[in-house]
This record gives sequence, structure tokens and C-alpha cells, in this order.
Amino acid sequence: MVAAPLHVASARTNLVSFDGLVLATERWHGERSPSLLFAHGFGQTRHAWNGAARALAAQGFAATTFDARGHGESEHMPRGDYHMEQFVADLTTVGREAVSPDGQPPVLVGASMGGLLGLVAAGELDEGRAPFSALILVDITPRWETAGVERILGFMRAHPRGFASYDEAASAIEAYLPHRRERKTEAQLKPLLRQDEDGRLRWHWDPALLDGLVQESERYQPRLFAAAARVKVPVLLLSGARSDVVSSHTVDEFLRLVPHARHVALADATHMVAGDANDAFTREIASFLTTLANPTVTR
Repeated sequence: MVAAPLHVASARTNLVSFDGLVLATERWHGERSPSLLFAHGFGQTRHAWNGAARALAAQGFAATTFDARGHGESEHMPRGDYHMEQFVADLTTVGREAVSPDGQPPVLVGASMGGLLGLVAAGELDEGRAPFSALILVDITPRWETAGVERILGFMRAHPRGFASYDEAASAIEAYLPHRRERKTEAQLKPLLRQDEDGRLRWHWDPALLDGLVQESERYQPRLFAAAARVKVPVLLLSGARSDVVSSHTVDEFLRLVPHARHVALADATHMVAGDANDAFTREIASFLTTLANPTVTR
């Protein structure tokens, strides 16, 4: 894949959610349809999508990324009271602002939590009100492998006092993702961490999320299955062949629920698909967008 030119730029904006919370968004300009809306995973920020959004914008596709409530530069709930309905409503709000130049709803690219929220929004809203023209689910299915999720949550709980330096944070990530060849630089870490009054660096998400949304996640599964079965828009599932969150069993189950969905497993990727194999990831997205624009095109 040809590297995206350095001059591809984005514009930072804010949106106000249904309950008055301010959400941080970022938009890459493009004139091709459809546009793209990227929704990150739990504990991540919009910056997880920078490489993919920039590369696809270089091909002419408008791309919008945003920080979910309680993450990144978006506001936190005052009392830490987080529920799935809030996140689904936020995703729908951003989606209605991320339409293509011709007015077409965007294609949602949702990783993990972002993909599950997309399934709910696409499956529960009436077809005429659906905020997305297609779904690209990134290493997530309505049923997930518990051991893989627990590994992620274990990392998120592992540093309650934060880090003394960016180097210490980079070492923690290196231990968590030993297959990554490049160590995170301070510049790469700055959007992911915030410095408290005590000088400690802490992840840029609200710790209250671990006590609210996560604890409720298991009881959401029946709702996720029901929503997935109602999805009518085109669907692409991109999984990491080395993922411990999605397995052949959960993929097969999903494809029975959504028989019109397509599945591609990226050989060199774990659950962190975009970070592990961004070139292959963006290539698959661009190919899928081509088939949407030209339904007779086959792969």
C-alpha cells in the first residue's frame, strides 16, 4: 500500500451529546462516498485510528474519529454512571454529523466496544433511521472469548497509580504487546496519558468505566445477538488471526446470525488489528468500499 502523504490533515471539533456531554471529534476531508466513521475500543482514544483515517483520507474518503465519553478528550460522567444506551446515543449523534458529501450515511468502522455499539445502533433502529450505510466490525462478535477480555481488563487495572514517566508507560505497553516491534515514543504516548496534580501519568480514560460499563457487559449479550440478527446493511468482519478475543467459534456463530456478512482474518494481527497490521487493514477497508460503490465487483 502506498503510504499516506504527510500533508493529509484533520480538523478537531466538538459535538454535544444528548445529555450535554462534550465529545471530542476529528475530521479528515474527502470527496468520495461513502464517508467513514471510526469508533474505538474500550480504554482507547480516537488516536488509535490515526494511521487508518489518514491513509483512507489520502484515497479521497472523508473520515471522522471521536473519543467516546469517558475517554480521551471527551468529557467524563460527573458521577461515573456509564451505560450502553449513552454510548449508542453518542455514536448515533456523531454518525449523523459524519455523512458523505452526497448525504449518504457513513460506513462505521468499529473496533471491539465500538463495533458492539454499532451492531446495536444498526440493528435496533428502523431501517429508514439507521445511522450507517454499512458496518465494518474489527475483531468483535456478540459473543467474545472471556479469557481474552480478562487479559485486556487486567492490563487496564494493573496501574492504578499511573506511571512516573513516559518511559515507564512504554515499558508497560511493551510487556503487554510483546509482538510489537516498535517501542512507543513519548510523542505517541502523550495523547493517551494525562498528568495529574501529583505529577503521575495516568491513562486518558475514566477509571469509573471499569465499575460500570464492564460489569454490565455480560448481560448485554442477548441484546447484542438480537440486534445482530436484525442488521440489514452490508457487513464486513475483520478479525485478527492471532486474536484471543474472537475465535473461529464466535466468528462462525456470528456468520450464522448475519449470513450476508463477509469475514476476513488478517494473518499478522491480534485483537489490536489496526495497530498490528494497518496496511492490510486499510487495504481491506478500501476493497470493501469499492464493492459497496460497485456491487458487481467481486473479490
